[in-house]
Amino acid sequence: MLQIPETANKGLENIVACTSEISTIHDVTLLYRGYTIEDLASHCTFEEIIYLLWNEKLPNQTELHAFKSDLNSYLTLPDSIIPVLESIAKTDAHPMAKLRTAVSYFGLLCEESEDISGPGVRKNGLRLTAAMGPLAATLSCFEEKRKPLSAIAARSLAWNFLNMIRGKEPTPEEEKLFDTALVLHADHELNASSFTARVVASTTSDYFSAITAAIGSLKGPLHGGANEKVMLMLRGIGTYDQVDAFIADAIQAKKKVMGIGHRVYKNGDPRAKILKELSFQTCKKAGLEDYHRMLVRIQEQMEAQKGLMPNVDFYSGLVYTALGLRPRDFTPIFAVSRVSGWTAQALEQYANNRIYRPRAFYTGPIHLKVKN
Repeated sequence: MLQIPETANKGLENIVACTSEISTIHDVTLLYRGYTIEDLASHCTFEEIIYLLWNEKLPNQTELHAFKSDLNSYLTLPDSIIPVLESIAKTDAHPMAKLRTAVSYFGLLCEESEDISGPGVRKNGLRLTAAMGPLAATLSCFEEKRKPLSAIAARSLAWNFLNMIRGKEPTPEEEKLFDTALVLHADHELNASSFTARVVASTTSDYFSAITAAIGSLKGPLHGGANEKVMLMLRGIGTYDQVDAFIADAIQAKKKVMGIGHRVYKNGDPRAKILKELSFQTCKKAGLEDYHRMLVRIQEQMEAQKGLMPNVDFYSGLVYTALGLRPRDFTPIFAVSRVSGWTAQALEQYANNRIYRPRAFYTGPIHLKVKN
């Protein structure tokens, strides 16, 4: 029997697949281009983070003004895509399948979609990063049989998304909270969807193919769908006094508690800590403070009994619920943010490319013969 070598590794755990200067998990925190996520979440907007990821530095005021102007020029969706989005929204498909299809079609409308030079990818990245929020919001509105609003160029990406998807202007506090959530989800080292984007880019396929593939990867519940599962879990538990029994049953049955644990973070996800601190007041205003208390209790019990800490999905779903958003929209929101990181990953891959071609250790039969 063939012996599987020690280098064979399910899930590529601890395998270094490339070098990158974009983001990394360092000690107990997450870094974007060398800045801690705590520092960035406290002091930077999502637009500044996009610039940082793509340009290796934070923008000064002049650079930021020009960059926001470039993004704003692509906020309005092409007229020809609106009936397509309405048709997509009428299907019974998963919301991420709808967004994947919408992004793929959006790429068809860009005349320079096949340009994988640095300037070409940046231009298409601007187009799609600006449009991702309006695409997701428009699909959501059509699902709800509401007429979608148009984006307003003078406003931030966070403000526009909340205004378009809810049909009402966000308060400054709501805009800030959602903007921070976008900052926290922008990039995260070589996760499954970022790796997917890089693999497709490594074939020198076009940018929109790489992003469409990344959306397909993010669609999986083991990657992007956990925050929706957290809210379903809370509703299933019901009330605060049922939490301890739920945890005891889950541990005994060896069931996964959604939003708990992370492949890389062993001392807790710093993004979860930020959302936990920022979300309470918004949850209180929305009448969801009991859900917040339930999450805190689940966190305490899982840490005490299993030594496991929450990841970013643990609190993000509750944040989005407090902001009046549907669970169906949670994973598309992830893509609204992560497209900025996927673009940075694609830019880096195209600039120093080698096609990904790992090997598999074959464990099937050998020396078989076809019988006459």
